[in-house]
Amino acid sequence: MQHIGIQFQDVTLLQSAFTHSSYRNEHRKPGAKDNERLEFLGDAVLELSVSQYLYRTYPDSLEGELTRMRAAIVCEPSLVMFARRLHFSRYLRLGKGEEMSGGRERSSLLADAFEAFVGALYLDQGHHGVERFLTEHFYPFIPTLEDAWKKDYKTMLQEVVQRLQMGELSYEILEERGPAHDREFVIQVNVGQTVFGHGVGRSKKEAEQRAAESALMQDVFRERE
Repeated sequence: MQHIGIQFQDVTLLQSAFTHSSYRNEHRKPGAKDNERLEFLGDAVLELSVSQYLYRTYPDSLEGELTRMRAAIVCEPSLVMFARRLHFSRYLRLGKGEEMSGGRERSSLLADAFEAFVGALYLDQGHHGVERFLTEHFYPFIPTLEDAWKKDYKTMLQEVVQRLQMGELSYEILEERGPAHDREFVIQVNVGQTVFGHGVGRSKKEAEQRAAESALMQDVFRERE
C-alpha cells in the first residue's frame, strides 16, 4: 500500500483484507482466508476510533448528536467514498462470477473491504497504526459529511429502512398523558409488524423524533449489506 504510505509487516493480513469469499471458494489453498472476520473486527475498531475523534472534536455535542454523527460517518455510503478515494477496488480479489457481475464496483464489497483493511491494520500495527491512517486519510474529510448527520432522526430512519428494504415504516401513539396544558405523548415506531423504538415528547413530532432516535440505536439499522 505504498500509495497511502503504509507497509504491512504481515502481508497475509493485507491479502486477506481484500479477498472476497468468492475468490477463496475458487482458490481453496490451505490457510487461505477471506475478509469477513477482518470486516467484523474493523467495524468495531472504526466505531471506537470515530467515537474518540468525535468526542474530542465536538466537546459541546450531546450523546444523541454524537451518535447521529457517528452513524452518518460509519455507514456504507461514506465508507464507499473513502474506499474509492484510496482506490481500494483495484486490490480486490474476486471470484470469476463476482468479477463479471461488476463486484469490483459494488458498494457493499467496497465498504466491507474498507472495514477489513482497518481490521487488518489494527492486527498488524495496533491502535496507533490505525490512528495514523485515519488521521491522514479519513478524519480530514469528515466535515464533508456534515449535511448527512444534520438530518433529523425520522428522515435518517426512513432512508435506512428504504435502503434495507425492510417494509413499511409507521408511528403509533400508545398514550397521551397529563393535562391539556402539559400534554405528553408516548409513541412507538414500527417497521412492518416489528416494534423498533419508543419515544416520549411534549408534542407528537418530538415523540416521533425520540422514537426514531431509539430505533436507530438498534444494530439492525447499522447493517450495510
